[in-house]
Amino acid sequence: MTTRNHVDAQALADDVRQRLTGEAPGSPLTRAPVTGPGVLEPLRRLVAIEYRAHAVELVAYGTLLARFPHRPAAELWVTLARIVHEATPKLRDVARALGMAETDLAGRPANSSAYSFHGSMSWIATSGSQAAAALAAHTDMQVYYSGATAVARRLRETGAPVPREFLDYYDDPGDDALEELALSVAQDGLDRGDDPQQALFHAHRIADALLDVWKATAAGPI
Repeated sequence: MTTRNHVDAQALADDVRQRLTGEAPGSPLTRAPVTGPGVLEPLRRLVAIEYRAHAVELVAYGTLLARFPHRPAAELWVTLARIVHEATPKLRDVARALGMAETDLAGRPANSSAYSFHGSMSWIATSGSQAAAALAAHTDMQVYYSGATAVARRLRETGAPVPREFLDYYDDPGDDALEELALSVAQDGLDRGDDPQQALFHAHRIADALLDVWKATAAGPI
């Protein structure tokens, strides 16, 4: 019986973070105008893209729970699903504050980049290893929360005419303990024999997908 060399999940996470060096969190949305009649449009696009992603995430975490129901993995999938489930009605409140109708949330994006995260999550949920899914979740938390917070705080600091609901929702630094849990689940998967290169590949896919989402949000109609 052959054994794999020990691989540290934190080292894989550091690899992903190193690749993102130079990418300003939330860019290019953080450079969008904060005055004028169009200031809310990219924010509406962000809300619509995220709202559509929630349904995909819930299915993904349910699938991962079915595939990897043991601890500590099960705790991660259940916690992530609960966070998304509880965030959805709050996001609807943000949409209403931005003057969005239900059809604005349910429509189909024209910009294919808006689907990047959805497709990557679905693939990982059905085909990725435990380590890949957990490292992807860790990457998601790192990239999403840093970007969302950067956008919200810039809007707040510049006094942009943005509803409080949007600022309160997106000015969220995330949960360090949950990020640590994701790394623990990734490490457990690696220790069970998961391929570290596959985990790294999918984590980079999620990072790229989230960067695509920020760009699609700032680029124009979805």
